[in-house]
Parts: sequence; structure tokens; C-alpha cells
Amino acid sequence: MIDELAAPRILTLLSFRTGFSREESAVVAKEKRYYVYIVASRSRILYVGVTGFLMARVLQHKSGETDGFTKKYSINRLVYYESFRYVNRAIARETEIKKWRREKKVALIEADNPTWEDLAADWGKPALLTADSSRLEAGSE
Repeated sequence: MIDELAAPRILTLLSFRTGFSREESAVVAKEKRYYVYIVASRSRILYVGVTGFLMARVLQHKSGETDGFTKKYSINRLVYYESFRYVNRAIARETEIKKWRREKKVALIEADNPTWEDLAADWGKPALLTADSSRLEAGSE
């Protein structure tokens, strides 16, 4: 827990490192999330992990920049994730899922993603802008 005296220093550090204002940094600090995720290979070999930066971690899996199990078996397709506010809950959930038999993990994935689509297929790719994209309004899609 952050004490009241430390909070202003942390917000100043966050605003310096992120370029956000102190007010924006306060929102970022309050909204920190942790993720339990499952990535799979095309042949459906599974890996369960936990991270505080889902996009960065999935992009590491996709690039193969970290040696190990996921690189060896080309496990780089995000097929499932859950979001948590508290890291201890995310770690507990990861531990729980890792203990499951494969069939239960598959059922968890297929409940939300029955076709095993890569939920991060477009992550890290440049966004395509069209002439009409500047006129899009929130909720009009």
C-alpha cells in the first residue's frame, strides 16, 4: 500500500516517465491491471502466464525474443486472458489454471473464443487510417 507521503513523489515520477500530467498519472496509477493469459501454438500447445503488461508480453511471445518453451514450440497466439486489479489475485488465478488438466483449460478458452482466434493478431502492426476514420465518433461503429 502506498502511504500518503509517498504518493506525490510516485505521481511526479510517473508523470516524468510517461509524459502524462500529474492528474493523468494518478489515473494511470489507480488503474494498473494484471493479466493471466493463455497463448497457444497453431497446433494448440498451451502456455499459461501472468503479466502486468499484456501487450508487451504477448509481443515478446510473437517475436520469439525470449528463449524457452514458448519460443521452442512457436507458442505465440493469444487465445485467452483475464484482467485483475491486484497482482496477488492474478498470481493465484495463474497458479490455479496451471494445475488444471488440459481439457479444463481448453474448455475455458472455448467458452470465450471457440475458434481459437489470435486475440492479438493486429497488435504491433501499424494502424490503417482511411479518409472516413477522422469522422468516427465514439459508439458509432
